[in-house]
Amino acid sequence: MTGRRRGPSALTLGVFIIAGLLLAGPAGAAPMIALVIDDMGRSPRSGQAVLDLPGPLACAFLPYAPYTRDLAEAAHRRGKEVLLHLPMQSMEHRPLDRGALLLDMSEAQVVATLRDDLARVPHVIGVNNHMGSLLTRHPGHMLWVMRELKRSGDLFFLDSRTSADTVARLVALENDVPSVSRHVFLDDDPAEAAVERQFERLLAVAERRGAAIAIGHPRPATLRVLERALPRLEERGVRLVPASTLVKWQQERDKAWLASSSPWHRVVKNWKRLR
Repeated sequence: MTGRRRGPSALTLGVFIIAGLLLAGPAGAAPMIALVIDDMGRSPRSGQAVLDLPGPLACAFLPYAPYTRDLAEAAHRRGKEVLLHLPMQSMEHRPLDRGALLLDMSEAQVVATLRDDLARVPHVIGVNNHMGSLLTRHPGHMLWVMRELKRSGDLFFLDSRTSADTVARLVALENDVPSVSRHVFLDDDPAEAAVERQFERLLAVAERRGAAIAIGHPRPATLRVLERALPRLEERGVRLVPASTLVKWQQERDKAWLASSSPWHRVVKNWKRLR
């Protein structure tokens, strides 16, 4: 590091550009929301309650949770999309689930761990990070992850945005990995009234941007809110879609943006030098 002052970094500019990618949906189209339920595989009872919810929710499974394989098979049979909930090191140094990616891992270790984690979740079509507020800030580790996702059958990456300084989606874009960022956490506050407010916030974001994606957990209050709210979406003029549909929707907007005369190309070029 040098002592000279810098202007906004290319990474910072890239984050601002990405933030504008979902500003508006197609005129006249019903707003879309996608829901991802994290931490699946730990409990058969709460896992089954998630599978009983109506509509195409996505289920994100921890690779070494005891009921992951059975519940992922059941989720697939019930028409729910299956994601790997990939443990990653956090800034807070919280205890890590088995199968985690760590900052001190080499590229070979990251790739081997990710391959093993993916193999433990049947019917997986995408990945989102579990914790990861430290690891998602590091372009090198994110590059290794995205390259492996590309090699593993064009899996998509959902950035859970556990850090405001995440570079995961920027690296995904550079490596042509379909990706989207989480807009709302439903249950950081597990109180039922708080979950209801966050669900309303999700709908407001979708109405403003055209689409939005939320992450929740198989907690009793979250399940109760979703049991009430999901059957009423149609009367509110909102569509619940699979996570992959929203990823494809975002991907088309990314392609249009990259093909435009935006400053994106300059940002990516500068960012490569900084990487």
